[in-house]
Amino acid sequence: MKKKIGLVPKLIIAIILGILIGQFLPEALCRVVVTASGIFSTFLKFIIPLMIVAYVTMGIADLSQGAGKLLIITVAIAYASTLIGGAASYIVSSNLFPHFINEGVLEQIAATSDNSLSSYFSLSIPPLLDTLSAVVLAFVIGLCLSNMRGKEIGDALYNTMKDFSGIIDKVLHTAIIPLLPLYICGTFVDMTKSGKTFAILSVLWKVFLVVICMHLIYLALQFLLAGTISKKNPITLIKNQIPGYTTALGTQSSAATIPVNLQCAEADGVCEQIRNFVVPLCANIHMCGSMITITACATAVCLMNQLPISLGTVIPFIMTLGVAMVASPGAPGGSIMTALPFLYMIFGAEAGDPNGPICAIMVALYITQDSFGTACNVSGDNAIGVIVNSIYEKWIKA
Repeated sequence: MKKKIGLVPKLIIAIILGILIGQFLPEALCRVVVTASGIFSTFLKFIIPLMIVAYVTMGIADLSQGAGKLLIITVAIAYASTLIGGAASYIVSSNLFPHFINEGVLEQIAATSDNSLSSYFSLSIPPLLDTLSAVVLAFVIGLCLSNMRGKEIGDALYNTMKDFSGIIDKVLHTAIIPLLPLYICGTFVDMTKSGKTFAILSVLWKVFLVVICMHLIYLALQFLLAGTISKKNPITLIKNQIPGYTTALGTQSSAATIPVNLQCAEADGVCEQIRNFVVPLCANIHMCGSMITITACATAVCLMNQLPISLGTVIPFIMTLGVAMVASPGAPGGSIMTALPFLYMIFGAEAGDPNGPICAIMVALYITQDSFGTACNVSGDNAIGVIVNSIYEKWIKA
């Protein structure tokens, strides 16, 4: 039986290959890789609005079908956790990263800005919708479906959107995610030829360590709060979560971790009714780990490219992404794929082009930490489960 290579190892291989190709092969061959990467990024730009329509529509349509007060409480806690994680990540990153993203590194990167390789040719595949139109359309259809289905209209449109979501999911799993290594490889070929790579890599490993530490500290605080509210030992709750955390590290998928996470919730003493409701719901809406990673990576990329960034630009981005990431598919890299259309809110219209090199660096930086972000997401789900279970037993069930 052949053992499949995970996405993170593939991307690490792609980065290494990109560096080797850019360092040792002639420019003519390097431009072949850059051309292929460019064609893929054009296709990605075409697919992104369709992803938003498909996933956000179904996320909202399904989200509103549920258990009244408990649904509102769970969604509010999950959204607040995601927002707090992102804001805290920016505050920590903006204070720590400038210490190792110094003027010397910035000068090395700036000196290479005009050395990029050009493609042999490019394809024009205009998106059917722009990003904002896709978001608005998804919200309109999703909200209307959640309120009207089974009352004023039948299930025809819901089933159509569900099938459309399945089609986009198939494209994501069979084309976008498998070809991401090509995208990243082309980016690092260009970066190596232009001299950017070694200046940037000297920064990335430090960013990685800071992000992992933020995940672990945020999880400890979540379980401390859950333990305080439920009057349970936070250390025991954290120990109970270890199987779920390690499963998420291996699968890189919140959805794939649900069965194990349900067992962790049972060990936490969360009743069957609540754990069967909260764990699958939060697997789709609670993205604190992903938000911490995306915000930290965006801050690092802005500092490396001398782009302006402030809490005033980050907060609207976090608030928007906190809703949009409901659409994140249960696949490796799903969160950053959902975030790509909104990066212009931080990077600006030109630098935030999903087709551009800055977003490609952002994808590479995020994906290397994706499994840890997913593990933080799913572990936080059970902290929320403990809190919701306490609310249910004290105020709703009573």
